[in-house]
Amino acid sequence: MFSGIYKNKTVFVTGHTGFKGTWLVLWLQSLGAKVIGFSLDIPTNPSHFELLKLDVVHIQGDIRNLQNLKDTLAKYNPDIIFHLAAQSLVRYSYQHPIETFETNIIGTANLFEAVKSTPSVKAIVNITSDKAYENKEWVYGYRETDPMGGFDPYSASKGCAELITSAYRRSFFESNDILLASLRAGNVIGGGDWALDRLLPDVFKATFNNEVVQIRNPKATRPWQHVLEPISGYLQIGQKLLEGNKKFADGWNFGPSDIDHITVENVLKEAMKYWEDIKVEINSSPNQPHEANLLKLDISKAKMALNWMPVWNFNTTIQKTTNWYKQYYLFNNIQTYEDLENYINDAHKLGLSWIK
Repeated sequence: MFSGIYKNKTVFVTGHTGFKGTWLVLWLQSLGAKVIGFSLDIPTNPSHFELLKLDVVHIQGDIRNLQNLKDTLAKYNPDIIFHLAAQSLVRYSYQHPIETFETNIIGTANLFEAVKSTPSVKAIVNITSDKAYENKEWVYGYRETDPMGGFDPYSASKGCAELITSAYRRSFFESNDILLASLRAGNVIGGGDWALDRLLPDVFKATFNNEVVQIRNPKATRPWQHVLEPISGYLQIGQKLLEGNKKFADGWNFGPSDIDHITVENVLKEAMKYWEDIKVEINSSPNQPHEANLLKLDISKAKMALNWMPVWNFNTTIQKTTNWYKQYYLFNNIQTYEDLENYINDAHKLGLSWIK
């Protein structure tokens, strides 16, 4: 896969113990990469990272510490960096705005600054968020050329991270042949996520404990996608950058097909098909922090330039996600390896370019 580009490469992954980070590390290892992980700590209990017992170089560090980043990169001399470390929760950002800004803005700048003194680095894949866009609640998806913004501290911090990415690319990296891309994904779901305020993880945990789940905004529409969808895009962009293709050092959206932008209410109805014990009720309190009602991504650029497309539709994504948690909670089974294998097999049937 990915033309074998990751075999024997040293890959530095920030935030490797998080939800997306763990899936990315697993896939990179299967591709023959040597993974160096850099993360604050194990973020949740349970932890997907600990459940998988991944054999990586595990470094506990803070991206807000510039010298620590410089020393770590100098020690391991990575070929490529995937930057996922972030404060990634909207509601938490209302309670801890300074921490959110320091981590997502200064932390990102620190990483780029550290790269300037690390000659081994050829490529950086910076992961931001679909919430980086200035959300006007449009009925059509945001394109990569739309302006950045943000109502809440989290969204604003991701918009700022995008501006920093652009500044470092043009001011420092283009002249040194370091290729930097910025990637924005939709609402990512799948097994192994136990972060706070996650819709489906909260639902499944409550169901296992025979509790009723409070739902804040049942009509909110989001670009739901399985975690492996954007990761296939991250790896494909990383491949292009490692191959020295400068036109891919740009912003990219990875999201579901347009018909798979679904309301919270319909997500829950679909999940109930696979776990009938789910019970929910609407919390209509007017004191909830602001959250966008409608958010859509336009993935035309990835489809045309990369021949990238989603592998699993909404129904399959909900089925895979629900079954993962059901197997974990009821039978103590971890289906991560099986899900990755099935995803790759289904991508092969579609003839996607990254399979080769």
